[in-house]
Amino acid sequence: MTLEMLKGAINDKKMLCPKCKQPVQKYDNFVEMVSSVWDGAGDSGTELEGSKVTLICGNDGCGWKERTEYWESYIVED
Repeated sequence: MTLEMLKGAINDKKMLCPKCKQPVQKYDNFVEMVSSVWDGAGDSGTELEGSKVTLICGNDGCGWKERTEYWESYIVED
């Protein structure tokens, strides 16, 4: 999952807080996890293993906050 997908899910209010069931309002510290980096003979690349982010509910009365690499599980489909 990419940062653009995360931003889209939050902006579209499709990422729900598991505690209060309202849309997640914020995120912090998004990082992509690297599984390998290779370089050789004019060819190089990086293979990504996923991403990790801190999700913050941000709704009144709810203090839920979680650092997770499984953030896509909080996205609901229409």
